[in-house]
Amino acid sequence: MKENILSLSYEELKEKLVILGQPKYRAEQIYYDLHNGKKLADISNIPQSLKENLLQTYSDNNIEIVKVQKSSDGTQKFLYKLEDNNLIEGVLMSYKFGYTLCVSSQVGCRMSCKFCASGLDGLVRNLQAGEIMGQVIVANKYLEGNVKDRKVTNIVLMGSGEPLDNYDNVIKFLELATNKYGLYYAERNISLSTCGIVPNIKKLAESGYKINICLSLHASNNITRKEIMPVAKGYSINELISACRYYFEKTGRRILFEYILIDNVNCSKTNAIELAKLVKGMNCIINLINLNEVKENNLKRCSESTQKIFAETLKGFGINVTTRRSLGNDIDGACGQLRRRFIEKKI
Repeated sequence: MKENILSLSYEELKEKLVILGQPKYRAEQIYYDLHNGKKLADISNIPQSLKENLLQTYSDNNIEIVKVQKSSDGTQKFLYKLEDNNLIEGVLMSYKFGYTLCVSSQVGCRMSCKFCASGLDGLVRNLQAGEIMGQVIVANKYLEGNVKDRKVTNIVLMGSGEPLDNYDNVIKFLELATNKYGLYYAERNISLSTCGIVPNIKKLAESGYKINICLSLHASNNITRKEIMPVAKGYSINELISACRYYFEKTGRRILFEYILIDNVNCSKTNAIELAKLVKGMNCIINLINLNEVKENNLKRCSESTQKIFAETLKGFGINVTTRRSLGNDIDGACGQLRRRFIEKKI
């Protein structure tokens, strides 16, 4: 499989064009048009011979939206088809400040978290940096945005896959997303959600990128976390919290702990007290999430009264708590659901 041309940074593209005997300004032309959503083959102000030469080595921006599901709450879920016909997902959420796009970092996932549909079929492959960037570009074009008038205002690496299991391509994506010749996102407008690969959290802290970290915690102790998140068998909850403290020390970015409330699993008052003690003294927010139920498992969301008691208990310990408004429940909103439904229909 060829490297996607969107995986080239502006500097890499410029170097490639110099080797091909092209003037340096061609790099800005091509990079600008690609990030505006054009295919290389459709760029009209460069020589045809140059396009043909580049396409011998690189694949074009061939990511396409093949299905859109629209929720009653305004959320939209995209099913993207990649060049090799693999399918990935993205979720577009509308807020007062603009649009936030959740992007995928892998086809499938190897983490096998019990509450998530993404890992039901395991990991198929990692996405190239250009395929991650391509999701943003295609969605921005779908909203009739461009480089000068960007419609997708925030990016969250929170779709299918574990971003820190595809570390090198995610770091390269950050380089692409923050490049001034492209869509030019500020690091504060990019978030990464991870289930907790401790060595790569520390590595990211030292990378120089100061993006927001959303840690999928979902348990207040090791025993429960191991039951619902196999990654906990490799990294203890205390190691994970220590890595998050390190990330804050290196970047100054407050940690967002994501906590899905699952009935009879992790939402008792005792769990809330354990959680409060676990994060005591940290500059953090705990974001409580209603479980988006997946038919392939037997997990159920807890009652509203249980959610309220859990939140109030945390607040009693001085913890900053938010509750994420539930989005996309009527459109296969959970990670991996839409892709799985589509594949099942094809089979």
